[in-house]
Amino acid sequence: MSSITIPARAEAHSNLRPLNVLRDLSAVADLIEACFSSTMDGDGKRYVQDMRRAGKDNSFLKWANHAVETTSLPLSGYVWEENGRIIGNASLIPYRHNKQHTYLIANIAVYPDHRRKGIARSLTERAIQHAHEKNVDNIWLHVRDDNPGAIDLYTKLGFVERARRTSWQAHTDPHAPALQTDIVVTDRNPNNWQTQLNWLSRLYPDTLAWHRNWTFTSLRPGLWNWLYLLFVDVNVRQWAAVKKSHSLTGSGSMEAALAWIPYGRGEALFAATGEGSDPQALTVLLLQARRELAHSYSSIALEFPAGEFDKAIQAAGFTPLRTLIWMQATL
Repeated sequence: MSSITIPARAEAHSNLRPLNVLRDLSAVADLIEACFSSTMDGDGKRYVQDMRRAGKDNSFLKWANHAVETTSLPLSGYVWEENGRIIGNASLIPYRHNKQHTYLIANIAVYPDHRRKGIARSLTERAIQHAHEKNVDNIWLHVRDDNPGAIDLYTKLGFVERARRTSWQAHTDPHAPALQTDIVVTDRNPNNWQTQLNWLSRLYPDTLAWHRNWTFTSLRPGLWNWLYLLFVDVNVRQWAAVKKSHSLTGSGSMEAALAWIPYGRGEALFAATGEGSDPQALTVLLLQARRELAHSYSSIALEFPAGEFDKAIQAAGFTPLRTLIWMQATL
């Protein structure tokens, strides 16, 4: 675990103040959109829209003013204001996982014409100090991999890279091409569940589990799990990719698996591959998902470790939106 020192610089500044949810949400939404719109996926755009709507909803604002430490909405944080205009922001989003409190410092943004003045550093240091004041000893943030200045700043503040993940998006298409290969798509064989789980655990590590609002148990085979999903009305879809020779013999040697979990924010497709899996297996599965989900969804998303099977994902018609470096520090 990296250890971070509480910054001495994080003193009161005339331009730095706490986020006021009663009047700041719309301005912060404008700032986030201006800084990140080019790489926002559908969830990111809805996030900004939700902030704008919340900023106009009096009943929501009354509730939010008393809920900043009990919800994962961006209701607490700090802004930098000059001449009555918010030009910088750092949101603080609390999480609780396995009885441990975690803060995600998110939406660190400064308008382009105000950068390189130390505003982002001051906001980040104040957010770190806030976590210390709340006795939270686990802090995370993520930063784009093409932002070396921010990466250097966070490293100097004591954050350490823990993961590097790319967000992908593709339009669904009932006529997406079928790859000419000896790999075929089948239903996921229950006998392959342990292999699938092992692969998923490597690709979606428990280190980042605090950020997820789902677990792999929804993919587990068995009557009771099927009944539970039926009861909560969650239509999980799963596919497996096997070699043609194996599918005919029934040996079920799985090259890759793909699951669709249509709830919650963030990625909806979860790919499972082994280190020795045939990359074409993932391409075939993603093309299958684009075809089968076309009747219900216009686009689909996948988050996957950066560099692993990038070409295979692109070959299925997916476009990379951004690669984020997940960084952690502990107080």
